[in-house]
Formats: sequence, C-alpha cells, structure tokens
Amino acid sequence: MVTIRLARHGSKKSPFYHITVADQTTQRDGRFVERLGFYNPLAKGQAEGLRLDLDRLEYWIGVGAQPTEIVKKLVRQARKQQQTEAPVSA
Repeated sequence: MVTIRLARHGSKKSPFYHITVADQTTQRDGRFVERLGFYNPLAKGQAEGLRLDLDRLEYWIGVGAQPTEIVKKLVRQARKQQQTEAPVSA
C-alpha cells in the first residue's frame, strides 16, 4: 500500500518535514516515490510554512494512496490557503 506521509528533516529541536509519497513498508525518512511539498512548523514572519502540490496529491489519492491524519490536516490548511490567495475575477 502507498501512503502520503511526513518525512522529518532538520536538526534537533528544529523540525522540517517533507510531504512524501512512499510505500508503507519503508522507513519514515527512507526511500520515497515522490515529494509533494514541505511543512515548516517553525516558520515565522514572511517565511513559507507550507507548500503542497495539490494536483499531484489528488492524482495519488485517485490511484489509491492513503494520507496520514496529519497530512489530511495539512491538506485542508493548504486548500484554505489556496482559496485566500486566488485572485477574485470581476
């Protein structure tokens, strides 16, 4: 089974996560199929805290990949963020 999950990077007490598509049996930070974006929980000011390729995410969910609970929350946050950034055409 294929999962969409977080892979931790960054140093001690300074986490940084890549949102990856990986086989369920691989290690958390091990081999992955595709990287969909990143999540930086310590982002401050103008630093980007979340970037996610929603088109590729929809593709992987369409072919049967299962996102983890944390990734589901981040997807909701990214969709909300995308709606507020989209220009309103008049």
